[in-house]
Amino acid sequence: MKTKFHLQVSWYTFLFVVFVTLILLFPPTKRFFSSLGQRWFYITALSFTVSFCLTPLFRYLAIKWGLLDSPDARKIHKKATPLLGGAAIFVAFGIGILINGVYSTELFAILAASSIVFVTGLIDDFKEVPASIKLFVQVVSTVLVMSFGIVLRVFPTGLGPFSQVLNIALTVLWVVGITNAMNFFDGMDGLATGLGAILSFFLGIVAFQTAQPFLGWIAVAMMGSCLGFLPYNFRSKRSASIFLGDGGSTFIGFLLACLAVYGDWSESNPIVALASPVLIFWVLIFDMAHITVDRIVTGKVLSFKEWIEYVGKDHLHHRLSSVLGGPKKAVLFIYFLSLALGISAVVLRNARTIDAILLLLQALLIVLLVTILERHGHGLSGNDKT
Repeated sequence: MKTKFHLQVSWYTFLFVVFVTLILLFPPTKRFFSSLGQRWFYITALSFTVSFCLTPLFRYLAIKWGLLDSPDARKIHKKATPLLGGAAIFVAFGIGILINGVYSTELFAILAASSIVFVTGLIDDFKEVPASIKLFVQVVSTVLVMSFGIVLRVFPTGLGPFSQVLNIALTVLWVVGITNAMNFFDGMDGLATGLGAILSFFLGIVAFQTAQPFLGWIAVAMMGSCLGFLPYNFRSKRSASIFLGDGGSTFIGFLLACLAVYGDWSESNPIVALASPVLIFWVLIFDMAHITVDRIVTGKVLSFKEWIEYVGKDHLHHRLSSVLGGPKKAVLFIYFLSLALGISAVVLRNARTIDAILLLLQALLIVLLVTILERHGHGLSGNDKT
């Protein structure tokens, strides 16, 4: 049976974006934006248009190769949906930064490690890879990044050799944790992609605030790539026409987690430096912590092996969907929650230590309130059905 090519957007819109892409790829265009000091805008626009143009192609290839995510009891979509969306983001991101001459040894280390994670996820989309293998690859990729000096420095050197060991352990926990948390959030249309764009946006803002334009350019390249894919993945009246796949969600999570470690978010205050990325990623951190504690306390998982292999509908977006009455409402709620917490990270630039601590406490209280409300609402909805 011949596979038909469907854009999923109007031809007029698609051809216009193709035209804009060609203009952006014209070398004088890049020089023009650089001369205006708007390199960030050029990178964002280029990664957006490339992602937008490539997504229908990868959708076509996914259908042709039979790379579809079929519905089952643990999934909420109703029809088989093409994967490979992450490939469009991966390619668009690479073009966005490499064409713009965004180079460094550390960045190449992050790109190499991210590529390994992406390819592993892509293989998992074709043929399921055991969770233990995926976790091993993520840890090895994190070690590769750390070998180039990209390590958290939270614990003071006064602790001696323990400080280095603790910082290395925390870095592995951070990168692997964020990578899997983003993968877990790829359970509703537009959720992981939208979160990727929001997290990238705030990382970019804080990077430019702290005079780290290089990191800002990397962040906006990811933001543009996610936004270019979003019209196909989060549609107001229809379901997603293509999914990220494990390759896409783990690539976004891994790269952004490494970028947070790579950055120096405060020159003088280690608490502020830690608080900024924590606030930006707070929704992912909270969900991972919440489900871990809940699954252990309720006896759903009894070992580490069971924990990494467990698949359930107990994540924040599942609970909010049940309470709010639908996935789209849950996704928008999480968008706004992440935006609110990201704004707190932006105001940290000149904050004192006590301000950073209070903002972290505020973030904790916000998600606790959300948890109380969604659990109470879920209980009421359950009582209404009986």
